[in-house]
Amino acid sequence: MTGISGTRDDGAHLATDWGWFLAWLLVGACAGVGLAAILTVGAAFLVLAAVAAVLLIRKGPGRAAVGVVAGLALPAFYLAYLNRGGPGEVCRTVTGGQTCTDEYSPVPFLVVGALLLVAGLAIHAVNGRRGRA
Repeated sequence: MTGISGTRDDGAHLATDWGWFLAWLLVGACAGVGLAAILTVGAAFLVLAAVAAVLLIRKGPGRAAVGVVAGLALPAFYLAYLNRGGPGEVCRTVTGGQTCTDEYSPVPFLVVGALLLVAGLAIHAVNGRRGRA
């Protein structure tokens, strides 16, 4: 298969670049969860993200580290999902009665998540084209 630069290994190189990007995306997601849950299990997630980042820095290309930005979108999307009934007080039926919680509007979490994801993907795509040119 002939790619943009005319070499036969562009497809394998492209797949490898996206693989490293996805690895960094997981590091970003882990760090984002760690920051969101810092008062409970967050420290463990931050340590895990730091160890994974050190391993990826030693092994992979540095330009794929922008995946961290896209990875931070995943906790934002999860927070939007958790607040999907908001804003305001949301009541749910449970065995023996009802439970009510205050929820935030999910829109800010969705917007931040979308911006982070699009920015990370766009920067990685531009870096990938620049690296092969």
